Amino acid sequence: MWLKILVISIICLLVNIPMGRMRERARKFSWQWILWIRASIPLIIALRICLKLHPIAIPINIAAAIAGQMIGGAPEKRRKSSISGH
Repeated sequence: MWLKILVISIICLLVNIPMGRMRERARKFSWQWILWIRASIPLIIALRICLKLHPIAIPINIAAAIAGQMIGGAPEKRRKSSISGH
């Protein structure tokens, strides 16, 4: 069980890295921004259902997805702040 949770969590993290980058490029609260935050959810749900993961996997996968968003958005955030001179 824990190996499956780990694998799905790694997938959640990796899938969300490019989405975090795209989210950071979009105007905050625009439809594109919302799309990039939510785009991986159907994939994550489908993987959890197909692999019959225990419900304990839900917060772990959400945390991995959030971490992926943050990792992906960090370079864009740094780039924006260097351009604006902060």
